Amino acid sequence: MFKKILIANRGEIACRIIKTAKKLGIKTVAVYSDADLNSLHVQMADEAINIGPALVSASYLSIEKIIWAAQETGAEAIHPGYGFLSENPKFPRALEKVGIIFIGPPVKAIKSMGDKITSKELAKKAGVSIVPGHIGLIKDVEEAVQVSKKIGYPVMIKASAGGGGKGMRVAWNDKEVEEGFYASKNEASNSFGDDRLFIEKYIVDPRHIEIQILGDCHNNLLHLGERECSIQRRNQKVIEEAPSTFIDEETRNKMGEQACKLAKAVGYTSAGTVEFIVDKDKNFYFLEMNTRLQVEHPVTELITGVDLVEEMIKIAQGKRLSFVQDDIKLNGWAIESRLYAEDPYRNFLPSIGRLTRYRPPNELTLSELVIRNDTGVTEGGEISIFYDPMIAKLCTWANSRPEAIKLMRDALDDFEIEGVGHNLPFLSAVMGHARFISGDITTAFIENEYQGGFVGVTLEEDELRLVSSAIVSIHIFNEVRKSNISGRVNDILEVVGGDWQVSVQGVESPVKVVKNKNEVLVQYADLETQRVNFKWLPGDILVKFIINGENYSLKVNNIIGGYRVRFRGADLKVQVKTSRQVQMSLLMLEKKDMDTSKSLLCPMPGLVTSIDVMEGDEFEQGQTLCTIEAMKMENTLKAEKRGVVKTILAQVNQSISVDQLIMEFE
Repeated sequence: MFKKILIANRGEIACRIIKTAKKLGIKTVAVYSDADLNSLHVQMADEAINIGPALVSASYLSIEKIIWAAQETGAEAIHPGYGFLSENPKFPRALEKVGIIFIGPPVKAIKSMGDKITSKELAKKAGVSIVPGHIGLIKDVEEAVQVSKKIGYPVMIKASAGGGGKGMRVAWNDKEVEEGFYASKNEASNSFGDDRLFIEKYIVDPRHIEIQILGDCHNNLLHLGERECSIQRRNQKVIEEAPSTFIDEETRNKMGEQACKLAKAVGYTSAGTVEFIVDKDKNFYFLEMNTRLQVEHPVTELITGVDLVEEMIKIAQGKRLSFVQDDIKLNGWAIESRLYAEDPYRNFLPSIGRLTRYRPPNELTLSELVIRNDTGVTEGGEISIFYDPMIAKLCTWANSRPEAIKLMRDALDDFEIEGVGHNLPFLSAVMGHARFISGDITTAFIENEYQGGFVGVTLEEDELRLVSSAIVSIHIFNEVRKSNISGRVNDILEVVGGDWQVSVQGVESPVKVVKNKNEVLVQYADLETQRVNFKWLPGDILVKFIINGENYSLKVNNIIGGYRVRFRGADLKVQVKTSRQVQMSLLMLEKKDMDTSKSLLCPMPGLVTSIDVMEGDEFEQGQTLCTIEAMKMENTLKAEKRGVVKTILAQVNQSISVDQLIMEFE
């Protein structure tokens, strides 16, 4: 067994690899940039070494610095994680020259499968089904348009190198091809240092299903079933699960056979993933092969009991797999929710800042359930503009899919994050969505179900009552606490009385409140009574309630005029008033929002990479005004209507913040 390995990565995946290395008794070395000095992976490793400034090109993408770090610390092997250098064939080749073992597949496999054009050609030769398209590089935008017309719209423009949704654009006409060509080229260059593109047919509303494979150096190759990755936004996976609700045993075996056939064709060893798109008739087509550990690998681990990182380490040492295909059994159901620093209410734009509060749910491993949280951050840590905005991967496992979904909903409710925008509300909304619960999902799920963008969740009447009962109980607790502090009476009803009105999500509910030993009884106009128990101290945001014997977790903040409550994807303002306060509130003036109709505000923190108009220019609806790069993704800001540019206040290469004024219109 290796004595010491270096992890050439950061964040949650570096932490994940460190955990398995510790289990195996292997010492670990973390590398970090200036921006990651206080990061969790640095704290967890046995040793840590600085490799340069925040820019990835000068740190995590520098082969020379990674090798220097390994030599300085005496690391025998390097695990690349995913992203960064994990699929760069130059990296293992350079390691081989200095006698350091690469924990991953052979150079030949990385090179052939890492290039999407070459991989499709090899897949075709190996008898694997492929998507119709132009297998060849696109030289310029004119050729891109010609090829797209020949294939037939819609088409997908894709970067030949890399993955993770970067360098990908769907185009439905010539104009979108022209715009997508340049955007994809720039993203591919910035993310992978390779701007080559190709184009293939875009299959509308497919499922994205992938097969996990493992191979050793002794010609043993097998698959570990499928992962359903259809819940995607901008070609980036958001929620994954294993197995898939759509795939039957026969289709699973066929996909697994083709995945292994392709892997054998390139002499694959280590862990890898073969991705397919699957149409409504269960026809499947090869997309690409990822020659690395996937972000979503935990769900496969949870249903198979196989530690993929451990297997990768053992395979790199030349050991045989200790199991065969017939040993792989899919047990129960696992779901992974990717928690990102992005604002779902602002079209999922990236968010940066300090995690003023970061308290994930407790991890559990029981015979009937598992809660797992793979993360690379801690409370007080900084979410930077330089790296991927992923905060954590929350996973649940249970014996059945409904149980796994319920466990995930509860775990998301228990997850506390403050300080940055995040997608917890959206993840909760998907978990409670009828179509997701039914398993009727495709890659167009988010696009179809949230066409106007995510605006939050509208709770059902029974859920509104739960919120009302919980908050009126909190409110009374607050009121009696104030009275106790002031030295007044101690009886809850003497202090506050029993009649209240709760306003939540536009619904006004008159309630009667009665204290009964250690619980609060909340009675509604229709005489329904809810029994509420809770433990709460001032300053707590997460409050756990027992309402009519069921457990619920609500995030509660005091705000002016009431409470901010977050529950099951809903973000609500709740007010609790006496009858006199209700009368007085009717006399209050409503505050009007500021008029920004003649302004272009920056929707995210980022870097201005281009300004496409000048002062005095007339522009049309849909015309590009400027482009902002944030977390390696290009975001094009377009005009919502016709107008004339009055003033431009930003400039190219300027870093700007959320809501900063970019330009004004006449």
